[in-house]
Amino acid sequence: MVILVFSMLPGNSQNSRISSDQWAATDGLGRRLPGETEVGATRKDKFVAIFYWTWHQGDDDTTYQVKNITEIVRKYPEAMKDYHHPAWGTTQPGFFYWEQPLFGYYKTTDAWVLRKHAELLADAGVDAVFFDCTNGTITWQDSYEALLNAWDKAQKDGVKVPKIASMLPFGPSENALVSLRQLYHDLYQPGRYKNLWFFWKGKPCIMGYPDKLTDSAEDREIAGFFTFRPGQPDYVNGPKRNDQWGWLENYPQHGYVKSENGKFEQVTVGVAQNACPATNGHCSAFNLPGSFGRNFSQRNGFDPRVDGYLYGWNFQEQWDRAFEVDPELVFITGWNEYIAGQWLPRDSWTGDPFSFVDQFDWNHSRDIEPNKGWGDKGDSYYMQLVANVRRFKGMDAPVKTSAPKTIKIGKTSDWADVLPEYKHYKGNTMHRDHPGRYDQYYKNNSGRNDIVGAKVARDGEKIYFYAETAEKLTPITDRNWMMLFIDIDRNKSTGWNGYDFIVNRLSPKGNKVIVERNVAGRWEWEPVAETNYAVRNNKLELEISRDILNLIGKDISIEFKWNDNMQENGNIMDFYVNGDTAPGGRFNFVYSEH
Repeated sequence: MVILVFSMLPGNSQNSRISSDQWAATDGLGRRLPGETEVGATRKDKFVAIFYWTWHQGDDDTTYQVKNITEIVRKYPEAMKDYHHPAWGTTQPGFFYWEQPLFGYYKTTDAWVLRKHAELLADAGVDAVFFDCTNGTITWQDSYEALLNAWDKAQKDGVKVPKIASMLPFGPSENALVSLRQLYHDLYQPGRYKNLWFFWKGKPCIMGYPDKLTDSAEDREIAGFFTFRPGQPDYVNGPKRNDQWGWLENYPQHGYVKSENGKFEQVTVGVAQNACPATNGHCSAFNLPGSFGRNFSQRNGFDPRVDGYLYGWNFQEQWDRAFEVDPELVFITGWNEYIAGQWLPRDSWTGDPFSFVDQFDWNHSRDIEPNKGWGDKGDSYYMQLVANVRRFKGMDAPVKTSAPKTIKIGKTSDWADVLPEYKHYKGNTMHRDHPGRYDQYYKNNSGRNDIVGAKVARDGEKIYFYAETAEKLTPITDRNWMMLFIDIDRNKSTGWNGYDFIVNRLSPKGNKVIVERNVAGRWEWEPVAETNYAVRNNKLELEISRDILNLIGKDISIEFKWNDNMQENGNIMDFYVNGDTAPGGRFNFVYSEH
């Protein structure tokens, strides 16, 4: 399917798939993603799954305002001591976000968001998502239908979307049986979206208990259909039966389902744990003193830095344990829960005067999905996820760069034998028009030129860049049209977020594009050259002299990306949200002579 998507790109199919594990990135904390030489070759039969919440749906009261715990406590710190403080609102107990997701307070019926999630998770190397169906008998059908439809389309567009499974209530309850039967009847029995099912040990996987199934013909059919992995809810006790999987544990995490060779099927990795010493590490409110937040390590205590919540001591310690156990599958908690209920005290594990159990604030929360509150560091945990997935699963070796070649700008056939081919997703410039939670509504019409491929070539005098879009390019006079960002030294400390040069920030003049050099690391640029380019239907080519880039007589090792229709100039997080960026977000393509 990927080959068909990019059949227009000139050249052979040696590098015919989208190779996101070859992309480079340096996060807002200065941490570089590891490469193949650091993590080793791809390891077979290694899988990563992540807890995913589809509960952001429903016919919300549009007169109700979304409430953000972080914003409330920042403005009214005294509210944490008063359940009846007006900042919490009049509807109590209420539901609150610990922070705003990067894509807003969305619903999980929003196809625009679901497509973004599909690409982010695919680019991270996540193989499966497990939907949260642990509450009563609710399976959030509207959301999983929207997701399956969106991800089926994304898969057809070349996205290696995660496969799907569900986590049912923690125990062999009647509620679990109701959910199990509903999912089987609606999704599995009729074979709907079978291309998206997560199979484990030869059968569709479900984190649920089969114990309540009866001896009826229908229930026997269900019992034989799935690979059941009942969920262990506790963070301390470890497996209580030999078929269980965990979802979240304190360090050092247990291995689950031991095989004959002494290895384990599964181990959990959590961003943080709503547990504390007062409960001996068992589940508690996240707003209790000493709870095991993002900045906590069982080995090293609490990160002393004011912004220690950004550095992921807890998350990394859990990954380190996963590397020790070396299971078949790592289960990560989690992607996008975001919401916490505010509950009155019920017993010793709850807070006073109220509890936020599963999420609370910047430090006491478990979501990896990028958020708005942390500014240009809002993707720190996403980048940490990518880095550790690479260490766990290994990476393919990069495609060898082809020999030097002079390209005649305007003659696209010259690119036919140039390698590597940098491929990117088709179909992700859809527009957004969908209600968010409660009083929110979102529109985004910035999707314009759908960038599906790129190449780079060089000779002794020039470097040549090529980009291709799914359809005919829009006029060159469009704002922020097909901008090329170049990190000439692969050093984030130079340039704007590492980018030393930009092309097309200023609209082309006649048959010349304008090359600009960065000024002092800010979003400030100065023109240094005008150079040749050509546009033909859906193809853009340009050349830049080596002397402009200070590469005369030097080996080339650069990072670059294409972006069309950036909306917030100077905000690197815009690469995740607006227009189209190849590769997405903070990722860069790498072009190296050796």
